[in-house]
Amino acid sequence: MREKYIILDFDSTFVQVEAFDELAKLTLNDSPNKDELVAEIINITNQGMDGSLPLDISLNKRIALLQANKKHIPQLINLLNNKITPSIKRNLAFFQKYSKNIYIVSSGFSDYIIPVVGKFGIPEQNVFANTFTFDSNGNITGLDSTNPLSQVKGKVKVVRDLNLSGEVFAIGDGYTDYEIKEAGVASKFYAFTENVERQKVIAKADVVIPSFDEFLYQNDLPMATSYPKNRIKVLLLENIHPHACKLLKDEGYSIETIKGSLSEDDLCKKIADVSILGIRSKTHVSKKVLEHAKRLNVIGAFCIGTNQIELNDAGDKGVCVFNAPYSNTRSVVELVIGNIIMLLRNVVAKNNKLHQGVWDKSAENSFEVRGKKLGIVGYGNIGSQLSVIAEALGMEVYYYDLIEKLQLGNARKCETLDELLEVSDIVTLHPDGRLDNANVIGEHEFSVMKDKVIFINLSRGHIVDIEALTNNLKNGKILGAAIDVFPYEPKDNQEEFISKLRGFPNVILTPHIGGSTEEAQFNIGDFVSKRMISYINSGDTTQSVNLPNIQLPVLKNAYRLIHLHKNVPGILAQINHVLAEHNINVLGQYLKTNEQVGYVITDINTEYNKEVVNELQQIKSTIKSRVLY
Repeated sequence: MREKYIILDFDSTFVQVEAFDELAKLTLNDSPNKDELVAEIINITNQGMDGSLPLDISLNKRIALLQANKKHIPQLINLLNNKITPSIKRNLAFFQKYSKNIYIVSSGFSDYIIPVVGKFGIPEQNVFANTFTFDSNGNITGLDSTNPLSQVKGKVKVVRDLNLSGEVFAIGDGYTDYEIKEAGVASKFYAFTENVERQKVIAKADVVIPSFDEFLYQNDLPMATSYPKNRIKVLLLENIHPHACKLLKDEGYSIETIKGSLSEDDLCKKIADVSILGIRSKTHVSKKVLEHAKRLNVIGAFCIGTNQIELNDAGDKGVCVFNAPYSNTRSVVELVIGNIIMLLRNVVAKNNKLHQGVWDKSAENSFEVRGKKLGIVGYGNIGSQLSVIAEALGMEVYYYDLIEKLQLGNARKCETLDELLEVSDIVTLHPDGRLDNANVIGEHEFSVMKDKVIFINLSRGHIVDIEALTNNLKNGKILGAAIDVFPYEPKDNQEEFISKLRGFPNVILTPHIGGSTEEAQFNIGDFVSKRMISYINSGDTTQSVNLPNIQLPVLKNAYRLIHLHKNVPGILAQINHVLAEHNINVLGQYLKTNEQVGYVITDINTEYNKEVVNELQQIKSTIKSRVLY
């Protein structure tokens, strides 16, 4: 087998930044023209990197603008140590093992490159870079012009002089890295795009690699992860918070975002190669969608409810589902309280009249919240927190829930829904969104309510019979209503909202924004994306809504075998039989089941036969099996 050598660039490849640009920021910090000078240096750097400016001219122009001293170099080294490219950093073991075959060839400067790459085991003699010249006071005056790397096609000369016998791979983000292949002294040029994408360079590449993992994977070299993260495709729908996008992108996954929801047919077309799907409440993940999802591992519902996902079908496909049951609770509760006050004080009607020039200063049908009886239907996370805040405002709180719940404060449990409706001045709905809850509030329930009741629904649209609600608004039974959710909701902001509830002066209509605050959406984005990342990276199913919940220890110096199967007897024994047949040492094993599926996690030593995974997949009733490390 031919020896393999790697010629690796430093700036924007080994590290995430252009070191010279960072040095400029450090040294020009006190200059009144800092921003202009740094911008000019960065522009010259880019021209040199994409080949539009000869390298020697680019270097000399930048040094002429620099006002640096030796004392700045340790500061720069410290900064660069914290800017190691993530996929380089996580493959530290590879660099240490194969360091003799790795060469750093850079137009940067050895003064700061050698200390940084040295921590990865790369010997100093394998580092080729420019060198600064200094005056007697330690000021940088220029560079050694006899060094080939200060000259045009210097990298070509350096690599040619190495006279490497074997396959030579040039990896970098700049045009000078491509020149190594162009001159015939490298077998392939890999355009490295994890940190920066230069279209002129990408156009010249044999292969474009968004991470160092991808290079190792393509060349069957040992890597820190079982699969390149850039090959894990993420589809995020419905304008999910940018914080979630950033977390997933920083993890190294390939992200596609779509502002609106997708129809079933459109989602079927998009889902085939998606591993991670992020949705909110409008996207329906049906059995048909799941049948088209050949690579799907996890769905994140960036909201409270999961009734838009066929959870049993997802479990049958081995797809783990997470939601955000707590992250937007406070936001919903605050909107309910705000709606109660606005409706009791008749603010909406007063506001509308005043905009029409009508001065209607009257206390008629305007009330305080203090002393009013609040009836909460559904005493979950939102309902229970609402009861605490409402009680603090002086309200009497009643609640009804099908499941036995411990009341908070002085809240009083009602044995039936009718009992709650009969006593309440204000009725607010907070049951879950299961289809069984359709039309929980209909004509009968409105007839049981007090006259002049305040009615609020911030849960799910199908829970209320809209025809019955409309009738009771027309006949005056309802003093005021606030509705945030509807049986049918527009797919995006361009579609017109059609509803019989439009036009009532005593009705507050909001476009499903109960949880739509910056704080809530940030928290939801943070929580759900981290749960999905943890599942993909380690198999942790904590707080999954459809798979058995297993909280796993951090994976260290081991491989982790993930096995999802139908919940039938004997699977664990078959798994252990396969492992024993291959003489594999088990370091830890975890099993948990629910009514539908079983989930087995097995941590094994790092010496194992790859055929094991294939054999585990052949076990009858297996849904999905994969290996993590």
